[in-house]
Amino acid sequence: MSTAIAQKKDRIDLNAIQRKQINLVIFGHGNVGGKLIEQLQGSRRNLSIKRNLSINIFAIANSTKLITSSDGFNADWRWTMTDRGRQYTVEDVVDFAKQQGLDNLIAIDNSASEDLVEAYPQLVAAGFNLISSNKIANTRSLDFYKGLRDSLAINKKEYLYETNVGAGLPLIDTIKLLHLSGENITRIKGVFSGTLSYLFNEFSLGNKAFSEVLHSAIGQGLTEPDPRIDLSGVDVGRKLLILARELELDNELSDVSIQNLIPKEQRNGSVESFLQQTKNLDVPFHIKRKNQKPGHVLRYVADLHGDLSRNDGARLRVQLESVPQQSVLGQLQGSDSLFEIYTENYGDKPIVIQGAGAGAAVTARGVFGDVLRLADKLN
Repeated sequence: MSTAIAQKKDRIDLNAIQRKQINLVIFGHGNVGGKLIEQLQGSRRNLSIKRNLSINIFAIANSTKLITSSDGFNADWRWTMTDRGRQYTVEDVVDFAKQQGLDNLIAIDNSASEDLVEAYPQLVAAGFNLISSNKIANTRSLDFYKGLRDSLAINKKEYLYETNVGAGLPLIDTIKLLHLSGENITRIKGVFSGTLSYLFNEFSLGNKAFSEVLHSAIGQGLTEPDPRIDLSGVDVGRKLLILARELELDNELSDVSIQNLIPKEQRNGSVESFLQQTKNLDVPFHIKRKNQKPGHVLRYVADLHGDLSRNDGARLRVQLESVPQQSVLGQLQGSDSLFEIYTENYGDKPIVIQGAGAGAAVTARGVFGDVLRLADKLN
């Protein structure tokens, strides 16, 4: 065969290679979901060239409206949602994918919806793999948790949720690998909330009032619209429960001891009313800061400990603690999260994973990473 013919054949073979196409429906297009769509759209060319991969977003939905397109969406998708968004059910998404003959299906949940979580088994049965930054599915009852995994196994589908704990940090994958390899994890401890990390890092080292630090965090977009969601500790408790279940411990959310940082009289009522009364938090937190031992700082710490080899041996606790400033937790800065993983073989020297623990862009990038990991597994 001549060189020219061989080169022509190589070009034909190269052109004949079909890009793998992954078809996505994205539920929730707020902070995280919106950033994810931007990241996916901005990476199209790079993914096509470097990974021979085409990612097609065929549907975008919020709590009330849905838009669909077999050819995907451009940068003006928000206008399309406003102009053409229609009411929907999950069945509408399933039917559209079937009608268009789409395969390699992934449903991404960036919402905080209980109703959508209820539909996970329906999506799995219809051929969808799952990715979520929504923690609800992994912190519902054990019956639901195990039933979902049974459905995934029966339908040979995947469920990735790295961003459930630690935003974009490689935490859940690390714990899974350690556990599956037979490494006996004896304790997991750390600061799991980027928001609470920032609050107590700033508050502990200065003379600012707690309300001043809180309003600074709100102004930077580090808190939930209702900061009581962060201050209640429930979100941290959910994260701790997720890690316990990764170790195959049969715990429920009710097993987690959670210290609520909001006085009882301020837990109800409107967000506006709470924000107007944040100075009521100043004296209690000032006393906590003042009553510490010298060289100590405040940290909101999650701790999974006890006999983790037994289902009934785990202790799950989330609370405000005073720790030595020179300790690993004490040296934490900014809005970073930090996780200490203690194992039998590593002894008293934990594996430490630390990094940005909050932010829509960081979380979206973590979801993007799950998309790429899942894409590698699909045909």
